[in-house]
Formats: sequence, C-alpha cells, structure tokens
Amino acid sequence: MNIFADFDARIKKTLQSIDLKTKDGDAPDLSRVSVEPPRDPSHGDIATNAAMVLSKAVGEAPRELAARIAAALEADADVASVNVAGPGFINLQLKDSYWHRELAGMIESGTDYGRSALGAGRKVNVEYVSANPTGPMHVGHCRGAVVGDALANLLKFAGYDVTKEYYINDAGAQIDVLARSVMLRYREALGDEIGEIPSGLYPGDYLVPVGEALASEYGRQLLQMPEEEALAIIKDRTIDAMMAMIRADLDALNVHHDVFFSERSLHAENARAIRSAINDLTLKGHVYKGKLPPPKGQLPDDWEDREQTLFRSTDVGDDMDRPLMKSDGSFTYFAADVAYFKNKYDRGFEEMIYVLGADHGGYVKRLEAVARAVSGGKAEFTAILCQLVRLFRAGEPVRMSKRSGEFVTLRDVVDEVGRDPVRFMMLYRKNDAPLDFDFAKVTEHSKDNPVFYVQYASARCHSVFRQAKEQGGFTDLDRETLARHLDKLTDESEIALVRKLAEYPRLIEAAALHQEPHRLAFYLYDLASAFHAQWNKGTENPDLRFIKVNDPDLSLARLGLVQVVSDVLASGLSIIGADAPTEMR
Repeated sequence: MNIFADFDARIKKTLQSIDLKTKDGDAPDLSRVSVEPPRDPSHGDIATNAAMVLSKAVGEAPRELAARIAAALEADADVASVNVAGPGFINLQLKDSYWHRELAGMIESGTDYGRSALGAGRKVNVEYVSANPTGPMHVGHCRGAVVGDALANLLKFAGYDVTKEYYINDAGAQIDVLARSVMLRYREALGDEIGEIPSGLYPGDYLVPVGEALASEYGRQLLQMPEEEALAIIKDRTIDAMMAMIRADLDALNVHHDVFFSERSLHAENARAIRSAINDLTLKGHVYKGKLPPPKGQLPDDWEDREQTLFRSTDVGDDMDRPLMKSDGSFTYFAADVAYFKNKYDRGFEEMIYVLGADHGGYVKRLEAVARAVSGGKAEFTAILCQLVRLFRAGEPVRMSKRSGEFVTLRDVVDEVGRDPVRFMMLYRKNDAPLDFDFAKVTEHSKDNPVFYVQYASARCHSVFRQAKEQGGFTDLDRETLARHLDKLTDESEIALVRKLAEYPRLIEAAALHQEPHRLAFYLYDLASAFHAQWNKGTENPDLRFIKVNDPDLSLARLGLVQVVSDVLASGLSIIGADAPTEMR
C-alpha cells in the first residue's frame, strides 16, 4: 500500500468532515492539498500543506486553520500525535501498530510490494538506443540504452502496457557508405591490396569479419556484378551482421527489445508507408506546396531554394515548417520520421517516448508537432535527452578503443567492469546531466561505490538468514511465520527502517509519472545505507542484533524486517536491470 495515498484520502475526508467553506459558501478545492514525508524525519511520519493552501479560500489564518485540522486528525486511530510547524505545516506521528500492519503487508507481497496500477494498462512505446547499424555501439549509446530499458521496466511495474522498441536506421546515405566500406574489406579478404581506408568510409576492424564472410560465400562473384547489384547484396549482409553484433552488445548489458523496426520497411513498395502518412497529413490540412526561407547559419541538407512539399508544422507548435518532399519528388529524412510515428499511432500506442542523445535536442519540437498533427492531439509524445558520458580510469581520461578505431565501445565498458555496475551507475545521475564514469571507482568495495553498497546490502540480508538457520536454529521461515510477532519491533531505528521501506510504492509512482528512473537508484542507495546502519547498531549493541537466540519471537520479527529489505532491493535492482546477489566474493 502507498501510505501517502492512504493518508491523502484520510486527510481529505477529515477536511470534509469539519465542513470548511469558502467565502462564497462552497466547499474548497482540495486538489492542491499534498501529503508527503516531512523533509526532516524528526518532525513526524506524514506532512500536509492543507492549512496553507486552503487558508485564503476559507478566510482563516494558516496556523489557526492548521490547529483546527490537527485537532480533527487526532481522532484517527492510527495517529499518535499531530503538531503544527512553521507557517502552518501539519505533521503527523503514526503509532507503531500502524507500521507493524504495514510491514505485515509488505512481507505478504514479497517482490510485488510497490507494484502499482497507476498506468491502468495505458499503451506506451519506449524507443531507445536506435543506433545506426554501421558499427559497434559506443558508450554514449550505453547511457540511452540503460535509461530507456530501466524506464520501460519501471513503467511496466507501475501498471503500463509497455513495448520496448529499437528503430533500425537501415536506409539513407550512411548505409551506402557502410556498404562501400565493406566492399573494401571484401576485396581485402580476397587478397587485393586496398591500401589505407579512404576518408569518409568506416575504418574499424569490426568490418573485417563481414568482408571475410562475403569472400567465403561469393568468392570473386561480387566483383563481376554491376556495382549497384553487388552493393545491394553487401548492404543486406552487412546490416544483418551489424544488427547481430548490436544485439549481442545489448544482451551483454541485459537490454532486450520487444520490437526491432526497420526504416527500410517504410520505403518498401515505392515508399507506400511514407506516402500514406503524407496523404493523411494532407487530408488534415497540414501539407502545402511552398518555399522555405534559408535558415540562419549553416544550411541543412534538406533545404532547397525552390518549391517543395512542406509540413505546416508551425500550426502545431514547431518553430518552422518542415520539408517532406524535395522538388525532385524524393522524400526527406523527416518524412520517414512522420511515417514511423504514424505507424506507432496506428498500432494503438497512446504515448510514445523517445530516448535520444543530447545532440538530438533540435528534433524535439518537430517530433512534438508530428505527434499533434498525426494524432489530432490524442497521442502524447515525450523526448528524454541523455547527456554525454565521460570515461575515466583513476581520474585519467580513457583513450579510444582499438576495435572501433574512433571511440570506446559499449562492450569495452561492460567487459571490463561488468553489467551491473554499468547499469546502476548510468542511472546514478539524472539523464540530462553529464555523467563521469570512472572504471576504478565503480569496481571498488566501499560505501563510495553505490552499486557495491546496494548489492552488499542484498548479500547481507541473505547472510542474516543463513546465520538464523545455522546459529539460531530457525528452519521454518515462511512468510506467514515472519509476520507473526511484528509487534515486538519497538526500537525507533527499526521503525525508521520500516518507514523507509514504506516510501517505496510512492517512489515507484512518482518516478513513473515523471519518467525519472534515476530516482530508483538514489532510493536503493538510501535504503541500503539505512540497512547497513541497522546492522552496525547490532554490532555495537547486542540487544539490536537481528538474531537473538534467547528471544525467538523478536528474532522472527526482525527477520521479517530483513526479508522486506531483501525483497525491495531485489525488486528495485530488477527494474534497474541488475542482480540482487545472495553473497559477495
């Protein structure tokens, strides 16, 4: 249960019971009343701004109104005390019996604790990574891959119907360049002298195996064909090879998409999908023939000083109209973007989330305009921009990868430090802030390494249960047994740990609503810190140890608390895409 939603309902019911009236004699609007944890835990368990947001409407001083509300809230059977603070905040302290009931519910729920129906089955498409299939994925793709995947997992846990999608940019000039690059590697595999890879082609060694495979399959046949025919074969084989490599890299990062959508499919059958999308916009009055003024600064590739087919995107929020067809009748790259969005909308998605690199910020307005035009405002578009990742090793910048020839690959990073540190640390900064990733720091065993600290807490939970069985003789530790004696938990630090666990459902819903999976990484670190602190208190004070052989009922209650810590760590790490280890070596 989300205790803050529970008390939101209780407080609003109390506000209605004291018959508050506005100056016009109406019931006041309660929509601005919030219920949340106090900033300072010493102030209580629940805080509400009710008096401050309602005082003007009901014509009563905030603190006077707060005192009236507080008196009414004291009648709640689960409330131990109510106090008014500052300009009119109302803080509630809850009885231990309330926390015991909540903990019992957490034990029963297991790793489903915190799961929400917030999304109500709303169909959401999360498109992320979508790297050009021209080479291995680099560390910049890595951050978008983790953010997109974790966000999709989070939304699923919060009750949304989520599809994870990868858009394969397998059409356009970059694929022509790729095919010509592989043609050289194919000739090289046949024994021809190719010299230095010309500027403008892809120089990475990752294309060598593709050339060798073509040489093995075709011998010198491709050189005897018309160039266009040979390059068409090379394109198909190379895209397949690049996507196999990309899928393997993503698998190493524990990223798995539901759909791989090919851009080339939009160009199939004489670009039927693109023509259909443009026709749809035309019928809705969003397309016209005209000329665009030259933009300030560098001219984009699709600008022409002649009449073109244009999308009237300024009518739907963009800062300039966009070309769909050039004067020669060919489609712009943007036309494929329109067709792709329409395809998603036709598949029934109500919200489309695009996880993009920060360098794609200029595309956001035009995509927002597409969403409004295609769906008539019915579909929601969200762009999540991921800032750069800077790699360091013990404080020194990391050099480029030999394999790629140009950049550090995603696989380089995963192979060196492991999947879990990469996934966790890519979420340990908000996506719109630059992230420094130090290979040395993410592998050290200390509190300063967040992923180690969180996974160590998981391992410690399991070690408590092993100790309970080996030293305490506790063999029957089913969940029903663990929930029997929770009233034995009376120490303030134990109740504080229950409070921290009770924040989890609210955290899940808030992170899903704001589409900010990094909040989960921060919460797990805080929970791990609270658990380690409780462990340390038991080291200093034997009365607070999790296992007290001479008090089995208290031991079972504390094991119930440890079980929920373990469950929440496992749940949160699963959403992030990392493991919850049972031991650390």
